[in-house]
Amino acid sequence: MKISNIMVSLDLGSATADRVQLAAGLAERFEATLTGVAARQVPGLVAVSDVGEVERIYEVEERRANEQLAEVRAVFEREVERGVRMAWRAALANPTAFLVEQARAADLVVIGRQGPADGDPGLMGVSAGPLLMEVGRPVLVAPPGIERLSAKRVVVAWKDTREARRAVQDALPFLCRADAVHVVVVGSHAHQEGAEDVAAYLSGHGVSVTTHLLPNPTFEPSDEIMSLAQRERADLVVMGAYGHTRLREWIFGGATRDTLQTMPVCCLMSH
Repeated sequence: MKISNIMVSLDLGSATADRVQLAAGLAERFEATLTGVAARQVPGLVAVSDVGEVERIYEVEERRANEQLAEVRAVFEREVERGVRMAWRAALANPTAFLVEQARAADLVVIGRQGPADGDPGLMGVSAGPLLMEVGRPVLVAPPGIERLSAKRVVVAWKDTREARRAVQDALPFLCRADAVHVVVVGSHAHQEGAEDVAAYLSGHGVSVTTHLLPNPTFEPSDEIMSLAQRERADLVVMGAYGHTRLREWIFGGATRDTLQTMPVCCLMSH
């Protein structure tokens, strides 16, 4: 699989510049086009009796939205080094819905982590949960403060599910360039999840693989995965994204939810 177009989401948060630098580094490595994507919905207006006042308020909000889109575009163009092919897509629209739509032209989508302590991305922020369920593309979730991703040492959080299989397939461009890949299975059925088959599959692609089976974990799965990543000095975790519908909202299972909010390294996820 070749990565030819990487899309990066921009918002008003303080981590946007770091995220653009990270995505630009990946675009340079894979010789891909880097497309910046931003959207800002004009807020709905409260009912007023004066139609002229409604139009005035809307014009003010629309002008402010366009100014903020221009602001983040300037950040995008400033942070991307020369030599990287660039494109830009923006709209007055719902940010998550717009990114889902535009991702039809992407091989990889880069977004920011939105944990409790990660700051406010403003009205351009993209919600990782709904995006993962709808986008149909691998999503790289980047924590604040990370400007580079070497992906020389990678942890694959394996579970014999469709989502995990998709994630491993989507991550092949990274895994094939890594110096070491660690496939970890956490849980009482660790020996029945087929980790050896995954290792053999990756070895067939020239990947150096080690398996780790943890049938009696000491901590929660996400903590075990992070502990292994720290021990092996990995800066990328690959895993499936799991969710189910409840009252028409996506509610994530523990490991996925914890990863989206707290994982301190980049995480490539697929659904």
